[in-house]
Amino acid sequence: MRSTRTRRLGLTALLALVLALFGLAPSASAADADLTFTTDRATTTPGGTVNLSMTIKNNKTYDIWFVYQTIDPTWLTTQRPDLKYGFTGCALATATGSVPCSGTGPADLGANYGATVPPGESRTVTLTLQIAADSGCNGNIGFYSYYYAEFSDSTSISGGPVYTPETRVLCA
Repeated sequence: MRSTRTRRLGLTALLALVLALFGLAPSASAADADLTFTTDRATTTPGGTVNLSMTIKNNKTYDIWFVYQTIDPTWLTTQRPDLKYGFTGCALATATGSVPCSGTGPADLGANYGATVPPGESRTVTLTLQIAADSGCNGNIGFYSYYYAEFSDSTSISGGPVYTPETRVLCA
């Protein structure tokens, strides 16, 4: 009898892991914060740039104190080794204008949203995506992101994957 219970528990844990890996697991409270992406253009050419804006909105009645965020290329993007690109700039939109931010690497984007995000407000960070002059053409570059946010009421939320719009690299 004990082995049946252990087996059921193991199968349940395995199913939960598979659902979480494929993004099918129910989220704790997805409406508490939203992460959205926009780009300033759908196409570019080798040597061009695209501005990728990320906006996090606080839909909760408590401040967001902390955000951790990743950004990684989609699987299809990684399958095209001829596409060459990199993030070359980062700016946080503020009430007084844009200010530079740091942490354009794949694992530390959350700090760029600024200190606290009050209830009902949002913060936007824009990353500059530089396409190399010797990049291949006729391929799409896209990214996905996972995020984790902590609120001032000691709760947290995680979400993702959230996908960016794809940018097509065209030959001139």
